[in-house]
Amino acid sequence: MKKLKLKSVLLALVLCTSALSLHAQNDGIPVTSMSRLRGLGGDAAQFDQQSKLQYNQMLNEAHKKDAVATERNPQLIRLRAIAKRLIPYTARWNPDAAKWQWEVNLLNSPTVNAFCMPGGRIAFYNGILTKLNLTDDEVAMVMGHEIAHALREHAREQAGKNTATSLVARIAGAAGAAYFGLDPRLGDAVGGGAAKVASLSYSRSDETEADLVGMDLAARAGFDPRAGIALWEKMGAVNKAQPMPFLSTHPTGKNRINEMNKQMHLVLPVFARAKGLDANKLPPYHSLALPRS
Repeated sequence: MKKLKLKSVLLALVLCTSALSLHAQNDGIPVTSMSRLRGLGGDAAQFDQQSKLQYNQMLNEAHKKDAVATERNPQLIRLRAIAKRLIPYTARWNPDAAKWQWEVNLLNSPTVNAFCMPGGRIAFYNGILTKLNLTDDEVAMVMGHEIAHALREHAREQAGKNTATSLVARIAGAAGAAYFGLDPRLGDAVGGGAAKVASLSYSRSDETEADLVGMDLAARAGFDPRAGIALWEKMGAVNKAQPMPFLSTHPTGKNRINEMNKQMHLVLPVFARAKGLDANKLPPYHSLALPRS
């Protein structure tokens, strides 16, 4: 009789755990199918290989100019720690991400920029960390946004769109650091050929998706998704004084902030659960002031 009761209790626990796990997968920002236009952008494996070659070329050239942060750099250590928390949740948005060889590097440049190439190759410019005085939550939102572009294969989708409209010449060779909005000044480090690859601006829908997927990734990793609002407000404030390369391919504005606010109710409970907090009693989010110019 006792064994039967014990089995019943264990079964109940298993069912409860399974239900909680299923709920954890289904809450947050809903996962949707990726665009079929990706198929017109070329073979995924070849696209990834070209991306890897250009990323490595960029790093090699940057190393020659002593423009890559060393392993002991506190900001690089910080970036890698944040990435380590985000990466486990990427496969929800693209199952292939579980097999990616993730990299995180920091480029010693005052440029306000960051990107993530296909295959999980991330790079931040030091300028985005210092000029915006980003909190860890805000860094997670930048990183989540850029990772989202890679997860949802927006670059290959954009290549497909260009092919469909007979503009494939603009992206001959596909991939490349350029379409992630790399600053032309760092083009010296990217190398002559790669620097000439035309930049691709993502569509408004791609940018919105990257914002929302980034919020979802950050929330699951225990970063406050409300930091996304503070981030883009900072971006807008700094851009008024000095136009930033980041915003040439990542347009800011009230519309994107409004869209994030509309979906905030979906990710705040996810964040609260990750932190062990009551979603209805979350303390206000506090950002850091912009550095004085």
